[in-house]
Parts: sequence; C-alpha cells; structure tokens
Amino acid sequence: MALRTTTLAALCLATAALTLPQNAIAAEKVLRVGMATGDIGKMDPHLASGTQDKVLVGWLFNGLVRIKPGEANPKYIEPDLAESWTHTPDNLSWTFKIRKGVTCHGGYGEFTAEDAAYSLKRAADSSRSSYSSNYKSIKDITVVDPYTLRIDYSERIPSVLGTLINFQGGNMVCKKAAEKMGADFTKHPIGTGPFMFKEYRPQQEVVLEANPDYFRGRPKIDRIEYRFIPALASRDMAFEKGELDLEYGQSDKTWFDRMSKLPHARVVAVEPTELYTIHLNMTHPPLDDLRVRQAVAYAIPREAMVKYRGEQVTRIATSVVPRGYLGHSDATPLPPYDPKKAKDLLKAAGHPDGITLHVVQTSLGAMRDTMEVLQGQMRKSNINLDLQIVEHATFHADIRKDKSDMVLYAAARFPVADSYLSQFYDSRSIVGTPTAVTNFSHCNVADAEIRAARTEADPDKQMKLWAEAQKKIINNVCSVPVYELFNVWAISDRLKLGYDLHGAMSQGIPITPATTLD
Repeated sequence: MALRTTTLAALCLATAALTLPQNAIAAEKVLRVGMATGDIGKMDPHLASGTQDKVLVGWLFNGLVRIKPGEANPKYIEPDLAESWTHTPDNLSWTFKIRKGVTCHGGYGEFTAEDAAYSLKRAADSSRSSYSSNYKSIKDITVVDPYTLRIDYSERIPSVLGTLINFQGGNMVCKKAAEKMGADFTKHPIGTGPFMFKEYRPQQEVVLEANPDYFRGRPKIDRIEYRFIPALASRDMAFEKGELDLEYGQSDKTWFDRMSKLPHARVVAVEPTELYTIHLNMTHPPLDDLRVRQAVAYAIPREAMVKYRGEQVTRIATSVVPRGYLGHSDATPLPPYDPKKAKDLLKAAGHPDGITLHVVQTSLGAMRDTMEVLQGQMRKSNINLDLQIVEHATFHADIRKDKSDMVLYAAARFPVADSYLSQFYDSRSIVGTPTAVTNFSHCNVADAEIRAARTEADPDKQMKLWAEAQKKIINNVCSVPVYELFNVWAISDRLKLGYDLHGAMSQGIPITPATTLD
C-alpha cells in the first residue's frame, strides 16, 4: 500500500509539472536593456552607424579576431572566428585559419572561409557598407580551402587586425543569409555571435535569444529585450523600479552623480571616447584666413566645457587624435582660452567688429546642447554663431555638401591614430570629392605624413610621422578639438558581467557566455 501511495504521488507530481509554465520549473534569464532611441536604425553591421545600432550588433556578430571583452585597446586583440594567422615579413599578405564547427544563426550552415571572403568584399563595397574606406587597400581575397583565407594588400596599413575585429566592417556575416535576404538583412540580421535575432517590434524593442550552438558555449542569459525608450526620465524610472537591468545613460555629471547613489546599481563610463571636434571649413571666408581660425581656437573654453559636461564623463581634448589611441601626441599644445587674443586676431584680420559664422547643427541632444553653450561663450570673443538646427539625417547630408562654416562632429574610431587622421584630415577624404569621408575642413597640410605613416614599417618612425601630422593640423587650425566624451551606462547589481569592464568598441556592454543574472 505504501508503495502504491508513493507511486501515485510521484505520478501526480509529474502530471502537475507538465501543466506548469516552463519558467516555473526553471526561470528564464531575461536581460532588459533600455536604449536612448525611438527605434532601431540598421542591424546590418556594415551599415550600422548609430550607437543604438552598434550596441545591438555587438551581441550578434563575430570578427575574424576580437578585442578581449571589457577592453578597447588593440593590445588585447585575440582570436575569434579565425583561430590563428600568419603574415609575410612585409605585412602585405595575411593568412587566416578559420575555426571549424562555427554555425550561422537560423540554420544557414557552417561559417567558412567563403563567408569570411564574402563579408570582407561586402565591407569594402561602398554601395553595401558605410566603412568601405577602411578596406580600400585590399588587393585580393582568396579562399584557399574551406578553412583558410588569404588577404593580400596593395600597401601596408597601420593595423590589419584592427580592421578585422567585430566592429563596423570587420563584423562577419553569413553569405547565404545575406544574399537570400537582400535589403531585409538590415531588419533581420544573421550572424554567428552569442545571441540570435528573434523579433523586431518597431518603436518598441528588438528581442534576441541565446545561441545554443555558440562556439564558446551557450550564454547563461536566455533572452535580451532591447527596449526603445527615448525619454531619459522614462528610462531612469524604469531602471529605478527594477524594470531594466541595463540603462544607456546621459553623459553629464548630474545624471552620473544621481544614478551613482542608487542602491544595488553602479554607473560606468566606457571607452573609447567620442572626440568632440569643431571642424573649420577653410574654403569659406573668413575662415580661409589663418588668423580667423586661430581666433576661433582661442574663443573656445575647453576646460569650462569639460566642467560643464562633468569630469566624471568627459576629459579635455589634447590633440586632434583622442587620448589612448596608438599614435596620439600632445607635444603640440592646443590654444588656451583667451577672448582678448581672439579679438586681437580678428582685428588684425580686418574684422574689428567681429564675425558671424553660419552653422548647420543637429537637433540631437548632446551635440545641440554643446553647440548652444559654445554659441554663448564665443560671443565673448566677438564671434557670433548663426545656428540652423536640423534633424540628424539632414545635418549629415548638409555638412557633406559644405553648407556649414563650422561642423561639430563627435566620433569614436578604432584606436589607432591613422583612423582619425586619414578620415578627417587627408585631402582624399575631403567631402564632396569622389573619395570623400569626413574631412569637413578641407585640410590638406599633413597629407605626406599621414600617408607615409600608413605604410611605415618602423614603429618609431611611424609614431614620429603621426606626431608631425598632428603638429601641422593643430598649427594650421584645421579644427579645434574640445573634449572627449565617454558613453555611460547604469548597471543593476543583478547583472554579473563575468569580466572586468574598461571599454568596448561597440560602445555597449558586452554580454558573453560568462555573463549572468541573479
């Protein structure tokens, strides 16, 4: 009788278990993220340019190599989809051994050298990639066998591996998926990363789920709900109520200090920083006069701007290349704030009553706010800024058509000096030209040094060339670097990252198989 009772009880328990929701048996681990956007932009990694896009892409894709999670310094580069590599002594030919057994999301098969070759050709195609300029030195890509890829270059470049990390054009896509989906790929991305795309709900969220076949092991977090919450107050409230585990914050001292006081949470400032720079269009009078550009530089209170934004989230710019980048040099000091000096220079240039500069400015919060503060400060030096506020897409279109005397541009790039110097100060990158990138100032004074440094084999000579390029750009006042801004996040104590966080190229928080939720 006792045996029958025990058996019956066990049967009842088993039956009850079958009727319970799955999460009552083993609670699903759901990471809830609040992002400062009304919607996603592009989830195609070769087109994703907004912070809200790059953060998400960072959880979906791999590179041939990667920077160790929690770091943003090239010295931490390690294998990713390529398990090893070799190169010729001249650095012009690189051979990568592709990791076997890596599968593409959604049943699209094994990732092979064919997918890697397709990804790089796609990244180098300006019609399919926003980062094609980073791959213009590739001469040939050869699939030696299913697990061997060779890349040949027409010239030495400062960091081959830096263009192959899981960032921007270095993200590897799966050929069959990308070709099948075409334009739809940007709303239904397929990668090889720790998380897979599950659902997109416009103006609400993107849902990701754990990749059970991830080659580094299945993530301990089952699902990510990436919620679009453009209003800071709404994100803050949701985080404080425990409805979010990660919140993209606001890079100012008030927010940082207030959120840092919350119990069971921490606030982190993440590198790489975005360098906020005023680019001066040297083809527009009166900025074609060096003395006027010097006056603008003396009129910008860089130290005061750092205090205004908050020393917790900003640091003063010391060169046209951000601090911490390989090749950064602060040997040539930037002009100090000096309104009298600015007025004297304007007078000497024939403008005793000052000047007015016409500026196209994005309506985007932090950038608009910065320019409006500068507008008030520069007035003290008899420099009036006539601001035309436009929405962000129009801003990007107009500044590439030379419609603005000054361009405030915030950018984070791969942390090697060449990435800034080539894109912002090489004459081949001047906007409006066939090879345009982001040279808004029409600067051409350091072409020789920038180009020589790209192919220089001797590291010491390369550093000297980069330093000389920065000196020439600063002395000719092609631009005025103002400050470097960190991305800031509030992190719930429930979230255990599983690594030490110092930075992330995606500007987000890496979620790895070691990351857990209590």
